[in-house]
Amino acid sequence: MTKRTCLSLVLAAGEGTRMKSARPKVMQEVAGRAMIGHVLDVARAAGSDRMALVVGPDIGEVAEAARREFGEMSVFTQQDRLGTAHAVLTARAALEDAADDVLVLYGDTPLIRPDTLRRIRETLAHGADLVILGFRAADPTGYGRLIADDRGAVVAIREERDASAEERTIVLCNSGVMGFRGALLPALLEEIGNDNAKKEFYLTDAVALARAKQLSVAFVECAEEEVLGVNSRAELARVEAVCQQRLRHRALEAGVTMTAPETVFLSYDTEFGPDVKIEPNVVFGPGVTARAGATIRAFSHIEAAEIGEGATVGPFARLRPGARIGARARVGNFVEIKASDIGPGAKVNHLTYVGDATVGAHANIGAGTITCNYDGYNKHRTVIGAGAFIGSNTALVAPVTVGKGAYVGSGSVITKDVEDDALALERTEQIVRPGWAARLREKVGGKKSGNKKT
Repeated sequence: MTKRTCLSLVLAAGEGTRMKSARPKVMQEVAGRAMIGHVLDVARAAGSDRMALVVGPDIGEVAEAARREFGEMSVFTQQDRLGTAHAVLTARAALEDAADDVLVLYGDTPLIRPDTLRRIRETLAHGADLVILGFRAADPTGYGRLIADDRGAVVAIREERDASAEERTIVLCNSGVMGFRGALLPALLEEIGNDNAKKEFYLTDAVALARAKQLSVAFVECAEEEVLGVNSRAELARVEAVCQQRLRHRALEAGVTMTAPETVFLSYDTEFGPDVKIEPNVVFGPGVTARAGATIRAFSHIEAAEIGEGATVGPFARLRPGARIGARARVGNFVEIKASDIGPGAKVNHLTYVGDATVGAHANIGAGTITCNYDGYNKHRTVIGAGAFIGSNTALVAPVTVGKGAYVGSGSVITKDVEDDALALERTEQIVRPGWAARLREKVGGKKSGNKKT
């Protein structure tokens, strides 16, 4: 396709009252990302070089989130929600700075694929003035039907309440997503009226107006799942399920092994190298990278973390933001790591908390070890040198450094730095009193037998 400019106009002014949430509907997350972020990302991937956003009053956080995703863009506020055409016309200033293609998208429809939008743009490039995105519904009840002629041109969009019995048998439905030749859109919008029961201005009326002007109106088809919209928590869950299926498929295609894919939950930005193995019931939050050959064992939860080549995590491990696990390192069951670097070949095998720490290569952290990183006001760092051995049930009170090759005896509370290759012990003297337990039992047992009731 010849290089054409493209403006994507995203409508995100809906109140989403059925969501029963204090958050704007388009800020609800799918695979760890707000729905508006998914829509903007797809528009960018389809070649949009400009973006405009229509929001409702008092939802400035939507504009802030959109700018974080896309960068600078035009934002317009629809003070009164008077229909889709009214929402588009709210962005008149962006429309008048004409683009070759204008895509009208919806912030609560996050599953459209970039290729689908590219096909809309290609149809515009081949001479269409208006392109409607349609889909064949398994159950078309409630949708507007696309009425097309034998040549594939759209004759009308017929809402179900206005459709004849024959037209209601049509399963080709209107998604609401449209593409326009940019130069004609402002004038076309001006002609849309509100002569309907709700007194609203509907973008679908552009079809009849375009036909009356003998403009070319075409349609492009996509799978029904691509245009699933979200108006309720149930619909949000359905969209999440579709998104997870896509992400799992992408991971499997990239060379990841999943023992039970349906039990693994991924984030929109999860990255895997080849030969990663994921056992059942693992959850990935945003910002996770697992390098080649890593193994993530069952029931682990990982977010904003990096797992090195050949490393093993879990089972029942938690990696919190800032955890960086080195190549061939091992993080075992019931271990929590936060904001820490675990060096290559190091072992943190069980029942341990490592926070705000640096663990050197091939160090060994015994069971029950904790880094005491918080004093109630500030976080402090623990440094454990390469090859160091930390005995079980050790508390390292930060800020503290344990040198290379040093050994910390089990049950110690370390409050001072330990030099390289040193042994550190912190224990009270053990006292043993022979026969004490037997005498206690005899004494207590005698009292109990004397008090026995008959």
